[in-house]
Amino acid sequence: MRYSFLLGLMLLAGSASAGTITYTASLSGLNENPPNGSPATGSATVTVDTIANTLMVNLSFSGLTALATASHIHCCVAPSANVGVALPFTAFPNSTSGTYNPTFDLTLTTTYNVTFLNANGGTAAGAEAALLAGLASDMAYVNIHDVNFPGGEIRGFLVPTTPEPATFAFVGAVLVGLAILTRRSRPR
Repeated sequence: MRYSFLLGLMLLAGSASAGTITYTASLSGLNENPPNGSPATGSATVTVDTIANTLMVNLSFSGLTALATASHIHCCVAPSANVGVALPFTAFPNSTSGTYNPTFDLTLTTTYNVTFLNANGGTAAGAEAALLAGLASDMAYVNIHDVNFPGGEIRGFLVPTTPEPATFAFVGAVLVGLAILTRRSRPR
């Protein structure tokens, strides 16, 4: 009975955060392949909600040497290589600096680049699974292109963020609770 309470707490905590996974990237010309000397910089936060099947992008950039012509997530490749587009950023600002904050529905085939979609079974479910696996394996990157750098002016690989301190505090409290219950249940 005592353990079922703690087990319930752990399951509740796990399900509260299991639906969202956050990835971040720092974008620069040095991260391009091959690297370039662009003065531009950017940062991206990508939050995947595995319950709602959405991907939210929070991207800011500045200092591009020409107006942005395209931006997207590329997947799935090692950091020293290039690969095709997985998820194009529709209505990306045609500017040298700005922000971009859409939410994409991962259940729609129109969310994905056709080549990526077809390479992953031709279904949104297949494309979503491949994209999520690529993100989880640090094999996806955000890229911004312009006329001066048609292959990409700045890019950054998306990496998972560290869990919030509250998560560590909760796990610590559960472990302390288990230790107390174990100590109390020992025969004297």
